Amino acid sequence: MESDKIKVKKLSAEDLDQYNELLRYAFQITEADLLETGWERDEIRQSKFAILQNAHVLGCFDGDQLVSQFAVYPINMNIHSVVYPIGAITGVATYPEYSGMRLMTILMRQSLEYMRKEGQSLALLYPYSIPLYRYRGWEIISDKMKYKISDKQLPQNIEVPGYVRRVDEDDDELIDLHARFAAQTHGCLFRNELAWEEYWRWDEEDINVAIYYNTDDVPMGYMVYLISEDIFRIKEMIYLNHEAFKGLLKYVAAHDSMIDEVRGSHYYSEPIAFKLDDSEIRETIRPYLMGRIVDFEQFLEKYRFADYASGVKITFDIADPFLEWNNRKFTVEIESGKGKIADGESEYKASLSIGTLTTLMLGYKNAMELAKIERIEASEETIKLIHQVLIEGKPYISDYI
Repeated sequence: MESDKIKVKKLSAEDLDQYNELLRYAFQITEADLLETGWERDEIRQSKFAILQNAHVLGCFDGDQLVSQFAVYPINMNIHSVVYPIGAITGVATYPEYSGMRLMTILMRQSLEYMRKEGQSLALLYPYSIPLYRYRGWEIISDKMKYKISDKQLPQNIEVPGYVRRVDEDDDELIDLHARFAAQTHGCLFRNELAWEEYWRWDEEDINVAIYYNTDDVPMGYMVYLISEDIFRIKEMIYLNHEAFKGLLKYVAAHDSMIDEVRGSHYYSEPIAFKLDDSEIRETIRPYLMGRIVDFEQFLEKYRFADYASGVKITFDIADPFLEWNNRKFTVEIESGKGKIADGESEYKASLSIGTLTTLMLGYKNAMELAKIERIEASEETIKLIHQVLIEGKPYISDYI
């Protein structure tokens, strides 16, 4: 097969069957698997139709056959209390016989060019190979933590003024609560209708949603969970304050006669163990999503530095061999927490890759940590200055992209 015979085009609804077929082959999901989870055949065919309608999907075709695909789904993200339009990369797949032909590189490049035109200055994806994406300028920006708590470790004497009520998965209060949480949580995605559909897509029918209300009957936290095989399985638990966390934990403990263990996932920057009376639980952590600044100048226009940061100039020498518009020096001048591109060079200079810059500005790693592992080349004074002007806090991202 010759790569010059491959053509790139934007997918449409007419390509739905080939799009789904390639996804199912790449991830080895059979129709029988889907039918066993309760899907109807027509639902299987339509499951990704909304992506083709709402996303920018590029594909490589060998004649009329779709052989590689790459989708950019637009969504908003909270980055240090600023709402950013970003691109969530999904549906990435290539038939194995077409590997080694740089098809994914071609699709990624064209998709990032499209995002730049649309003002989506940041891209996110769930990596199937961290080294592969790092080579193209992506870096880890968030973690997923899993924990196991035995029934005997659940607290028994929690007192909270509010109450918990179970609701339907499409309850308006649930949707509104997540929107409020996203508005105050760095890194959180603002789920639109399609994002909520994707959130529920593979869940079992007997999944439950519980909301904690304060004494004014205002929702302050929720938990999505399933009880099976004597295990209380928590898919997600969010809370706007510690009272809501305690209220949801009390609700879990009320099931102690029904379960032997609690297993859950969470995406906050700190482990959950410290908040428990018996902290000797099992917790594991692994990288979750990767991100990439698409256009540094666009990203900087909305970026919020520490509010007290003023009168600061730093020159960033960025290495980005994949996107040439980022592959140069930028002098950033900061006044009252806002940055702009300035002329000339500063006495404070830092050299780093676009991936390192991404994880730095999103707060997953700070300048001092990155300097210690030789991911930033700069003087000690420059490292301290970068550390001072950036807002601390790791991103919370719970959505599977």
